[in-house]
Amino acid sequence: MPQRSADAVAGVSLLALLFAAPLSADEPGPVEPLDEATWDASHRPAERMLVIGSKDDRRDIPGAATFIGEEEIETFQYEDVLRMLRLAPGVNIQEEDGFGLRPNIGLRGTSVERSEKITLMEDGVLIAPAPYAAPAAYFFPTAGRMEGIEVRKGSAAIKFGPRTVGGAINLLSRSIPEDYQGFIEGRFGERDNFTIHAAGGGQGEHVGFVAETFQSGSNGFKRLTNDPDADTGFRIEDYMAKLRVNTDRDADIFHSFEVKAGYTRNDSNETYLGLTDADFEADPFQRYAASQLDRIETEHYQVRGTYYGEYGDNVDLTVVGYYNNFYRSWFKLDDLDFGDGRFRPSDLYRGDAFFQGVLSDLRGTDVGRAEAAAERARVLDVLRGTADSPDDALQLRNNNRDYYSAGVQAIVGWRVATGPVGHEIEASLRYHRDEEDRVQNRENFRMDNASLVATSVDPLGTQANRLAEGEAVAAFIQDTISWGRFRFVPGLRVESIDLTRTDFATGDPERTTGATGIRRNSITELVPGFGAFFDATESLTLLAGVHKGFNPPGASDAEADSETSVNYEAGALYQRGGFSAEVIGFYSDVSNLLGTCSNSAGPVTGECEIGDQFNGGAVDVVGLELAGAYRAATPIAGVSAPVSFNYTFTDAEFQSSFADGFWGDVAVGDALPYIPQHQFTVSAGLESAKWSLNLLANYVGDVRTEAGQGAIPADQRVDSRIVFDLAAAYFVAENVRLHVTVNNLFDNDYAVARRPYGLRPGRPQTIIGGLTVDF
Repeated sequence: MPQRSADAVAGVSLLALLFAAPLSADEPGPVEPLDEATWDASHRPAERMLVIGSKDDRRDIPGAATFIGEEEIETFQYEDVLRMLRLAPGVNIQEEDGFGLRPNIGLRGTSVERSEKITLMEDGVLIAPAPYAAPAAYFFPTAGRMEGIEVRKGSAAIKFGPRTVGGAINLLSRSIPEDYQGFIEGRFGERDNFTIHAAGGGQGEHVGFVAETFQSGSNGFKRLTNDPDADTGFRIEDYMAKLRVNTDRDADIFHSFEVKAGYTRNDSNETYLGLTDADFEADPFQRYAASQLDRIETEHYQVRGTYYGEYGDNVDLTVVGYYNNFYRSWFKLDDLDFGDGRFRPSDLYRGDAFFQGVLSDLRGTDVGRAEAAAERARVLDVLRGTADSPDDALQLRNNNRDYYSAGVQAIVGWRVATGPVGHEIEASLRYHRDEEDRVQNRENFRMDNASLVATSVDPLGTQANRLAEGEAVAAFIQDTISWGRFRFVPGLRVESIDLTRTDFATGDPERTTGATGIRRNSITELVPGFGAFFDATESLTLLAGVHKGFNPPGASDAEADSETSVNYEAGALYQRGGFSAEVIGFYSDVSNLLGTCSNSAGPVTGECEIGDQFNGGAVDVVGLELAGAYRAATPIAGVSAPVSFNYTFTDAEFQSSFADGFWGDVAVGDALPYIPQHQFTVSAGLESAKWSLNLLANYVGDVRTEAGQGAIPADQRVDSRIVFDLAAAYFVAENVRLHVTVNNLFDNDYAVARRPYGLRPGRPQTIIGGLTVDF
């Protein structure tokens, strides 16, 4: 069924492209040129790279799409991308650190783990450290400096890849303003939370620029059991600049060239260690003493050059060259060895019965539950710092990785009419290379009076010494065909990918003796799609689409197949006056769900090597997305009441039975882990020209942490939660604004995940006040 459906999509799309192309005997009709009055110097060069463009462009997207603009972000002064994405339906989120620094995001039932199943971009350019070779996005752009976020599902498959089963998220960095202007903003709050954000720039006749810095940090909200006053927070430094030169706006051929450069540094005292259920119940914000040295440091550089040209009224060309370099060093507890064999910290959180099996495997003999419970309790006491350990019992890994990604992409746009039919044709070609380089070792410690004392250091390269590389050529063609009230959007994407993993000897960090093993995987995939609109009235648009989904495997496992799907959606958009609403139903027929064994996700059974991938068989994802907004008048003169909501229903179930080292024992009908069935966000406020007050409520239903069905066992469940945020602002002067936000208004204690390594808390109540000055 999935293959026949994919073939049908391909056939329909190709036929539509052939027969709808402007091959009529009629002479091409006139197409109105872009009105100079609507010319936007800030966004025009990047238009072809955008996922949506703006809120006004929403009705031109043949499927589900959400534009989160600067106004929505500023209302609640959000810096956490996970809080921002609550404003979009169809987004699945797993929080981890409470600040959104390393978010886990999925779309329409895809795995949330390290956002590796979505196409993640900044300004239309792939931004994950190695999106083909190692897609787990341990780097995420600093959301607090963004002007907007675009979220697109389904129809994103043609223009934005390689990962198209769920969709694409594009973060919009600060654009060059049309007039010379800027701002400086300071925010300060509890636990030494601070943010300094400043930007300035403008557009002249031929030259424009913008420069920006974003500095942020916190002492954290978790307390080490051995040192409650220790810093468990983070520091961010972020710098970005753009420079553009262009010809006269009314030139016969318009040219523009823009250079963007950015640098981000992040230093976080963050850990993989969570809590047992009992410890979480006692104090959800405690952190085990064994994590006292855990820390991740990252640096990210990006350079991008964009050429944009208009050749007459109907043809334009965009060419983008880009380079990203990312380095991360995460020093964290990795393994435990108390003299009777090595086990992972995640083993401790699965109960005494599971630990009994672990000890039996390590010792080669059966052990009783009482003995297993006593041993597990002893090890947990060491983690808490209330008991000492032997030398080398706690093994911390220098989880160092170097990444780069680079490429060039060209997009041609052609607007033409054949009789009464208008076409906007886009064709693109991209060449891309990326790489992940690991040379890792361990440093070993003992717990001594609640402090970690170094006891030995393993040679460099003994934990990992390998290189993963990806090389890809991608192309697409898409035609938006307008005929009266109808619009049809057939398209085809092609991905040709070569993946290589090269292993080197663990005792050869310089790699002088050559490779010890090479794994290769080559994939070529056609990704067709077709969307359609019907403008029933000036206010109501009906839409439907069918698109193939594709997620390539990584470089580590040549036996892993691509993840493919056929994605169907249909719905309606309505907009009249100050009211807008949309309803979209979707169905994704996934033929092979890929699972990747990682430290952060952890295997269900504990029997897989980090980096291995597993074919999870067929999965059905059925869902409904609702969204709406309205700005109502009030009896108070000059005061309006904005209201918005979104709701997502998702039912994701395995359609085959199997057992492996990642998913565990799976039966037909089992629900996927970490996908809530129900989630919604509602916001309401009062606003005037002088002040504003807004309240937001976000609800996330129960999630299971392992595949299953029926009632969720307590040790495999993350309970539902509802969290409120409050924001208020007051204009002291026309260009001076005071603002205050309260995240988690009612100070609810709640869990957000059981991975990595145990229960993790959401952010407690945090009050932050600030001042913004525009100039």
